[in-house]
Amino acid sequence: MNEYTINTKCVQAGYTPGNGEPRQIPIVQSTTFKYDTSEAMGRLFDLEDSGYFYTRLQNPTNDHVAAKIAALEGGTAGMLTSSGQAANFFALFNICECGSHIVASSSIYGGTFNLIAVTMKKMGIDATFVSPDCTEEELAAAFQDNTRAVFGETIANPALTVLDIEKFAKAAHEHGVPLIVDNTFPTPVNCRPIEWGADIVTHSTTKYMDGHGAAVGGAIVDSGHFDWMAHADKFPGLCKPDESYHGITYAEKFGKEGAFITKCTAQLMRDFGCIQSPQHAFILNLGLESLHVRMPRHVENGQAVAEFLKEQPQVAHVNYPGLKGDPYYERAQKYMPNGGCGVVSFELKGGREAAEKFMKSLKLAAIETHVADARTCCLNPATSTHRQMNDEQLKEAGIPAGLIRISCGLEDKKDLITDLKQALEAV
Repeated sequence: MNEYTINTKCVQAGYTPGNGEPRQIPIVQSTTFKYDTSEAMGRLFDLEDSGYFYTRLQNPTNDHVAAKIAALEGGTAGMLTSSGQAANFFALFNICECGSHIVASSSIYGGTFNLIAVTMKKMGIDATFVSPDCTEEELAAAFQDNTRAVFGETIANPALTVLDIEKFAKAAHEHGVPLIVDNTFPTPVNCRPIEWGADIVTHSTTKYMDGHGAAVGGAIVDSGHFDWMAHADKFPGLCKPDESYHGITYAEKFGKEGAFITKCTAQLMRDFGCIQSPQHAFILNLGLESLHVRMPRHVENGQAVAEFLKEQPQVAHVNYPGLKGDPYYERAQKYMPNGGCGVVSFELKGGREAAEKFMKSLKLAAIETHVADARTCCLNPATSTHRQMNDEQLKEAGIPAGLIRISCGLEDKKDLITDLKQALEAV
């Protein structure tokens, strides 16, 4: 499918039916698979043959959809996980262990920040967080001898900062480690981090890829570019024999193109079991088939809403990388010339009280913790996800009490603006 555009890949990549086979990707709703001989199954356990023996590790439905996402990102291999959080954890833990260190952008989704700063720290993995706007010198200073990965988000949720992928990739490669980029918000339709130097790409497929709030899931894609054996001392899990899998050395047996995903599947999925269900994978694929059609509308609506909000007297400021004058406008134009996503954040001048009145007055936009859906949804962190914090703590965290995050869906932009206008009038 390499010769086709991304629009065609959204529809056709990942699955080519044979003569008389189902045109749609079939749902293989089975936990296990039959073999005629123990020798045949043994070859699967030895990773000598490709195939399926237990859905906790792999399933044909999932693999077809993962192959489509890998094709969209320009990678060589991919896998699905049960959620975006699982994807980020697997991508990091696949090359980190007790005693390792991670360099990460400080502007990332709060759940991922907690995963790295708290949960993985309990596993003996430390992290240094750097501003996405740090200088090259500040970024280089964050690395340690035990650094094993660099992590960031293309467009951060909910800060909407834009990662300088080339700068972070250059620093990672100068220190002999891969750059992992969460590309959930722009999707490969609007940005393909691998083309800018990223080595591993992750997704919460729950968001735009599914696009309908129907199926939780995640994905990991390997670029196939990072030379693990050239840095064998840093990555023994890939470059030394795995005694839990008959002494296989993944980087030798599967090369740059397949080692990362094979190890992630054979080892982490085996032990943690964070598999995406075949039914969720099927639903995800239905979303992927229209991703190239939906993303331009999300961007169009986000741009229109951001431009409207910027002119309203009740609004203190608006965060949207597509707005001229936004701190990340130029960077967004470089990496995402066709637009980024439909998520906009803005602060109301009246603080918490104004935000509460605004949220109560919405008629079309639904109050949800979700984003990146066909339906517009809205959230005031101070009265929901961060309600345990007082106003001073919110300010220190960079989340003002009057901050609103709106994820623009596929409705008519005129209707969205009308709803926002009447809600602002109630403030």
